[in-house]
Amino acid sequence: MTEVRAAITQTTWTGDKASMLDRHEQFARDAASQGAQVICFQELFYGPYFGITQDAKYYDYAEPADGPIVQRFAALAKELGMVMVLPVYEMAMTGVYYNSSVLVDADGSVLGTYRKHHIPHVEKFWEKFYFRPGNLGYPVFDTAVGRIGMYICYDRHFPEGWRELGLNGAEIVFNPNATKPGLSNRLWELEQPAAAANNQYFVAAANRVGREDNEYGDEAVTFYGKSQFCDPRGNIVGDYGSETEEQLLIRDLDLSLIRTARDSWQFYRDRRPDSYAAITAP
Repeated sequence: MTEVRAAITQTTWTGDKASMLDRHEQFARDAASQGAQVICFQELFYGPYFGITQDAKYYDYAEPADGPIVQRFAALAKELGMVMVLPVYEMAMTGVYYNSSVLVDADGSVLGTYRKHHIPHVEKFWEKFYFRPGNLGYPVFDTAVGRIGMYICYDRHFPEGWRELGLNGAEIVFNPNATKPGLSNRLWELEQPAAAANNQYFVAAANRVGREDNEYGDEAVTFYGKSQFCDPRGNIVGDYGSETEEQLLIRDLDLSLIRTARDSWQFYRDRRPDSYAAITAP
């Protein structure tokens, strides 16, 4: 498949899980009605971004990677004939939880899971309280729309994983986020285009938007949206998403640009892994 119509979403926590699930089902239906063949939701899409606080009650949002939420959206993927990237709070066993993304193919089959590797633990991002670091590598999966990889939020600050995904054959990397104003604003503009250009594939980064004060009151942060698609030369495809409003972004991605970019710049030929000893040093 040369051209893929892809969708990403950004929205605000409604205040309850059921309505968030319904909202994202509607996003998928709306995207399908506009011809989208693949969709990715924001990080931990069916709940609040609970890293704002450290509270064990949010462990209740975790469920297995083949649990009811994934099963519901796998059935929807089959109905719509759409590939889906589902960022979930995964329970491997009681007390062992991951920030994960499950990939479902257009026939409803669950292809596999990526677990977030890099776990922050700073003010308003207390993620080590909730997540164990990922241990499934950087898998890339063959889907109805091409070869898809996944990376999650804070991962994006680490170029090594982006390169692993490229070496594993990714054509599109989906990067769901929960990113707020502060030090990340400039990085948000730089990192995804740089990763796309350095690795010569498409990047689709979905971010939350709005203030979750219905959950956290004065402790809430305001997520700035600006969800984006980047092409293999590092260009933004279309416009950024809104900085304040819920949105469904749909873009046409010409996968033939990957070969064009790689034939122009031979980054994979010219890389020198034999000289990068310090990268993997503990």
